[in-house]
Amino acid sequence: MPDPEITSLAATERTRLRRKSERGSLERVEINEILDEALICQIGFNDAGTTFVLPSTFVRIGDQVYLHGAPGNRMLRIAASGQEICLSVTLLDALVLARSAFHHSMNYRSVMVLGRGTKVEDDDEKLAALLATVEHMARGRSLDARDPSHAELRATLVVRIPIDEGSAKVRRGGPIDDPEDMALPIWAGQIPLTTAAGPAIAEPDLPSGAEIPAYAVDYPDRTKRIGQSPSGD
Repeated sequence: MPDPEITSLAATERTRLRRKSERGSLERVEINEILDEALICQIGFNDAGTTFVLPSTFVRIGDQVYLHGAPGNRMLRIAASGQEICLSVTLLDALVLARSAFHHSMNYRSVMVLGRGTKVEDDDEKLAALLATVEHMARGRSLDARDPSHAELRATLVVRIPIDEGSAKVRRGGPIDDPEDMALPIWAGQIPLTTAAGPAIAEPDLPSGAEIPAYAVDYPDRTKRIGQSPSGD
């Protein structure tokens, strides 16, 4: 669990925002809220002199981020080796249309975390990370789904990354037009964007009596989960 006395990440030269610094934040609450709402992260790593960026599922538990996958997964093996990686997430909130093409923008919330991963060896911690990942997808699902077997745990590589160095960057609000463009008869404003869940689609081979759970019938708005990690902190 994170130390409640440490409410923000330490500023470092690598995470200091050099442009639009007023949009940056080192506050753990804001960083955690963004991580908890996002479902996909991007992992940047180097392999044999080539830089790769690949998507991955993830979950935050306290002040750690967990990744998991097959033991042969190159990205996870490199992360587990202790090589430094970069994890980032971005939530797109709106298109920002200005009077000038130059000033068009987007509203977003993003987080970048820099760190070195550690392979999780303890089966209890692995199980907790896997169940938390399921909860991250759909709250309540881990109570319905079968737990991983011992063989499945052994066949899964879990990597832990500390949230020690990183920052958030957020843009909110409307367009920032030049004063001389304000009187132009051109529409300007925002087009809000959200990720919406569609109707659940059942597998055709479900046995009789397998009722659809409430969280699948009415998948909740993930923005209402802000600050609620699977660890409950």
